[in-house]
Amino acid sequence: MNNRPENAAPSLEWLGVTYRTILSSEDSSGAMSITDSVSPPASGPPRHIHHREDEAFMIISGACDFWVSGKTIIRRPGETIFVPRGTEHTFKVSSTEPCRHLVILTPAGFERFFSEVARGGYRIPDDMGTINDIEARFHLSYTEPPL
Repeated sequence: MNNRPENAAPSLEWLGVTYRTILSSEDSSGAMSITDSVSPPASGPPRHIHHREDEAFMIISGACDFWVSGKTIIRRPGETIFVPRGTEHTFKVSSTEPCRHLVILTPAGFERFFSEVARGGYRIPDDMGTINDIEARFHLSYTEPPL
């Protein structure tokens, strides 16, 4: 039985992380997107910069060590962190359990990046040429490897 509302986006998986868009660009007239994300222990993206979007994370379960412009900030369930556009950042799941968190981006549109790379099954670092082409379209720059 499918418990999702009829218009709910399906879950996608990329590099062991599960993403489900719960508020899309279409739902918000481009104002914002919210993605429900579950990341396994010790995982996290390469350091990166969103050139167009402000980003906020709300931790639901597990814990993450965020690295924002050289400063480490630990966030646990019920806590949030805000990353202004143009700010280099990353995170690493520091709990022994997966970290579930909401990723809130304004303006919307970046949620399509997760969809595109997940559907393509692209791998870091193996497919960086293709990933770099995709990230450029989404105003994203990877700057360093993961923590």
